[in-house]
Amino acid sequence: MRTLRKSLYSLLAAVGIMLTMGGFTTASANTSENPETAAVSCSGHITYSRTHPSGLGELVIYYNSSNGGTNSACFYHRGAAYGVPANTSVQIVRCTQTSGEGQACTADQTSRRDTGNFSFYAGPVGVTGTAARCVAAAGYIDWNGVRYSMSSGRQGCPN
Repeated sequence: MRTLRKSLYSLLAAVGIMLTMGGFTTASANTSENPETAAVSCSGHITYSRTHPSGLGELVIYYNSSNGGTNSACFYHRGAAYGVPANTSVQIVRCTQTSGEGQACTADQTSRRDTGNFSFYAGPVGVTGTAARCVAAAGYIDWNGVRYSMSSGRQGCPN
């Protein structure tokens, strides 16, 4: 028991150091219907980034070429919401379409929805097999009794 407690304290200390130094990267398993999905992160090539007109949140979509193309999304707290716990959510889908950026998406693979009382961001969530497909993401932050939501429409379309 003493060894377990020491290990736990060591782990917590290491996480605290990483958070303090800004070197902490979060990865989360994608639980979509596709059994071949891989862990995703809020990193890679940014293919979409928009800040909500309120200035309270930013929806970002990332792409990397692993697993036949992997897109991930995060919804970041910005402005007055930065560092303040608030109900925040993000989800990304792979579209059946291969063109038509900004238009509505017909999803054939959906990530899990990451929703919680977060201080900095919701996500990452991701979908795979996107090299020849569009993706779309949506997110929101609840702030002072108002839900500020946004969606990307189709993005990252190959045609």
